[in-house]
Amino acid sequence: QVQLVESGGGLVQAGGSLRLSCAASGRTISSYVMGWFRQAPGKEREFVSAINWSGSRTDYADFVKGRFTISRDNVKNTVYLQMDSLKPDDTAVYYCAGRYSYFDIVTTTGFSSWGQGTQVTVSS
Repeated sequence: QVQLVESGGGLVQAGGSLRLSCAASGRTISSYVMGWFRQAPGKEREFVSAINWSGSRTDYADFVKGRFTISRDNVKNTVYLQMDSLKPDDTAVYYCAGRYSYFDIVTTTGFSSWGQGTQVTVSS
C-alpha cells in the first residue's frame, strides 16, 4: 500500500484560497487513481475530486466545480487540491485517497489507501 500524508490545511476567511498537498511514500502514485474527500462534523465523508493516473481526466463534485482544481505530479509523488473562493460550507477534514481503478470514483469504496486528513476551516 502507498502511504499518504496531507498538508496545507488551515484557517482562512471566506473567499480565500488554500492549496492542499498529498505526499505519497512507499510506492509510486503513478499506478493510482487519486481522490480527495472531505468530512464535516456529524456528516458522512463525501467525494470532492479525483484524477486519473496521467492527469488527463478529472472529476469534481458539483459543489466545488469552478472553485477547486485537482492536479498531480507523479515525479514528486504528490497530489494537490487548489481551493479557491472558499466558503464556510467547505469547512471539513480533507482526506487524500488512492485506488487502482476509475470505476465508481465518487464513492469511498475501492479506495484502499487513505491519509490521516488535514483540517480546513473557513470563517465567514
